Formats: sequence, C-alpha cells, structure tokens
Amino acid sequence: MTTLLLIRHGRTSANTTGILAGRSPGVELDEVGRQQAAAVGERLAGVPLAAMITSPLRRCRQTAQAILAVRDGQQATVENGLTECGYGDWTGKPLRELAKDKLWSTVQQQPSAVRFPNGESMTEMAARAVGTVRDWDARLTAERGDAVWAAVSHGDVIKAILADALGLHLDQFQRLLVDPASVSIIRYTPTRPYLVTMNSTTTDFGAMLNPPPAKKKRARRSAPDAPVGGGLGSAD
Repeated sequence: MTTLLLIRHGRTSANTTGILAGRSPGVELDEVGRQQAAAVGERLAGVPLAAMITSPLRRCRQTAQAILAVRDGQQATVENGLTECGYGDWTGKPLRELAKDKLWSTVQQQPSAVRFPNGESMTEMAARAVGTVRDWDARLTAERGDAVWAAVSHGDVIKAILADALGLHLDQFQRLLVDPASVSIIRYTPTRPYLVTMNSTTTDFGAMLNPPPAKKKRARRSAPDAPVGGGLGSAD
C-alpha cells in the first residue's frame, strides 16, 4: 500500500501577474516560491521517500530540488506524464483576456468537453496524469510495498488526480483548490484510493506519516478497507 504526496510547484511570477504559463519555457520560481519549496522540504524532512518524480518543467524541477536539498544524494526523476496541460494558443496569455473567450465558461463548467485551441483536451490531460501515478504506484508497490513517494506537478494536473481518487467526474474537478507549494496526500490500497489531506500548506508531515509506535505489543496496522464509523486518527 503506497502513499502519494502530490506537491504543486512553488509560486512563480506568472502566478502573481495572472499569466497562464502552461508549458512556456523558462518560467521559474520567484523568491516566495523558493521559500515555499524549501519550507515543504523542511516539513517532509522526517519522511522517508521511496521516490521523487517531477514534471519536466523548470518550476517543478526547482521545487523538487529544493525539497530534496535536505536529503543526502536523493535525486528527482523527470516524468513527462506529469507535465502541465497543453493549453495550446492560450499559453502565455493573461487570464483576464482568456476569461472573455467563449471557451472559458466551458473550462469552468464542463472541462470534459474542452480541447484547447491547438492544444490538449482536458480529458487527455487527466487520463495521462492519472495513468502516470497509477503506473508509478504499481511499480513502487511491487518494489517497496508500504512506501511513501512524492510527485511535483501543476494545479490542473493535481486536481485531475485528486478527482480520480475521490471518484469525481472530471467536470467536478474545478471544485477543488490546489495552492502553490501545497501538499495533498492519497493513500492507494488494493481496494480503492483514500484522500488523506488536500491543499495543505502547514501540516507537519513527519508527525502525520510517522506516528509514534504503539505502546502495546500488537501495533495497529493500516487496513485496505474503510473503517466502519470512521478512523482513529494517527495518535495512540
């Protein structure tokens, strides 16, 4: 059973100026974004990571590198399946201008019907993103068993993965919020995925993912089925 940490890249100047960066080359973290990424690394410092994979875009690679800076020798693996949605002709344009396009309302209300001009459809983006994390999950489960791993990607990509974990249709994914440098956690089991937390910017993940050992001889084990009546939490 694996646990996936979905991490959005830190803030960029495109975020603050309202530009749809998309796959534009050279978009980097700004000073706040670098601080945000370093803070995520500190929050995850006590969590063993079986793997760190990242979108090939620079802002994500910078975020992954900042997170791994406190880990001796661990490297990120670039994964094209986690790249940003292909926004086509929308790439690099101000959001205030795009909001006037008649396609904008469809993006907001029925994203499953959207194909960006000369770009990717949102269903294609969701399918390759979900397929990517499912493939990595299967690989790490086979190799490591009960492991924690991380993936650095982009807002819409992460929202699509979260929607899949929640059993939501893609048309509902605009109800989800994923802030820069936020961490969302999905636990994958043989029966179904579970959303542990979403859009967290403050949680101490060392405490959450490495609870103190049980005082009794028989430690409580994670179960693949949902607890009837609700879970007990991570505390003893």
